[in-house]
Amino acid sequence: MERHRLLGLSPAGFHALSYALWRPATADEGAADRVVICVHGLTRNARDFDPLARALAEAGFLVVCPDMVGRGDSDWLAAPAGYGLPQYCADVTNLIARLKVERVDWVGTSMGGLIGMMLAAQAKTPLGRLVLNDIGPFIPKAAIERIASYAGTDPRFADLAEAETYLREIHAPFALRDAHWRHLAEHSVRSVEEGPEEGGRGLRLHYDPVILASLGSEPFEDIDLWPLWDQIGQEVLVLRGAESDLLLAETAGEMASRGPGAKVVEIAGCGHAPGLMDPHQIALVRDWLLADG
Repeated sequence: MERHRLLGLSPAGFHALSYALWRPATADEGAADRVVICVHGLTRNARDFDPLARALAEAGFLVVCPDMVGRGDSDWLAAPAGYGLPQYCADVTNLIARLKVERVDWVGTSMGGLIGMMLAAQAKTPLGRLVLNDIGPFIPKAAIERIASYAGTDPRFADLAEAETYLREIHAPFALRDAHWRHLAEHSVRSVEEGPEEGGRGLRLHYDPVILASLGSEPFEDIDLWPLWDQIGQEVLVLRGAESDLLLAETAGEMASRGPGAKVVEIAGCGHAPGLMDPHQIALVRDWLLADG
C-alpha cells in the first residue's frame, strides 16, 4: 500500500486529500487495467478497506481508497458548512482526474455509496460498476438521528483499548471479528496533547467533529433520492445488512425493481453496515466486479 496526497478546493481555500493506493499484484485477464475506488462512511476512513483492497489488488485491480476531507489523514475544512456531497463529489472527481483513467468501478459504504450514486447519475460519468454497501435512495430519519447522536461528539480515550470499547459499542452493527475491531481502533484515533484541558486523555477520534455542520440545527427528515436512482444506468450490486435500520428491506426490494435494477444480497448477522472485512463479504464484491471483466 502507498499513501498519496492531492489538492482539493473549497470556497474557504485549498485542502489536502489523502488516499491509499494498492497496486495490482497480478495482471489477471478479468481485471487488467481496472481501477476501483472505495469510499468509506460518514465517520470512517480509507483504512476500513484494507482487507478488501488487498484482495482486489491480488485479483489484479488498482485500488484507490481516499480519506474524504475531514477524515483520516486528509485536511479538515476551514469552513465546516462545506462538509457535504457537493464537496465530496468535487474532491473525488479531482482524484479520478489524477488517476488518468476513463472508467472506475466504485465501492461505497453508506456515505461513500451516496457519493457514488451522485456521480453515477451524471451525464458522461466515468463510473462503471457500483457496489453500494448498505445504502440506497431512501434513508429514514430514525437512522440519521442514531448516527448523528455520536457523529457530532468528540470523546477522548486514555488508550487504544478504551477507544476499541467505544467503537465496538457505537458500531456494533458492523459485527466484526476481534482482529478487525482492533484494526478499526488502530486507524480510528489520533494522539492529542495531554494536559488539563484534555482531562489526561491521550487519544481522540480521527475525524473532524463538526462534519455534520452542513445539516444545520433543524430536525432531521427522511431523505428521498429516488429520482436520482432512476437516472443511474450502470450495473449495481447492493449489499444489505439483514438488521440494517438505514437500508430498509422494502427500499432494497424497490432498488431491485426500478432504475438500474440492482442485484441485492443480504448479509446475515449484521446491521448498518457490513464491514467488508469478512472473507465471504470480500468474495461477494471481488467476484461481482470480476464478472464484468
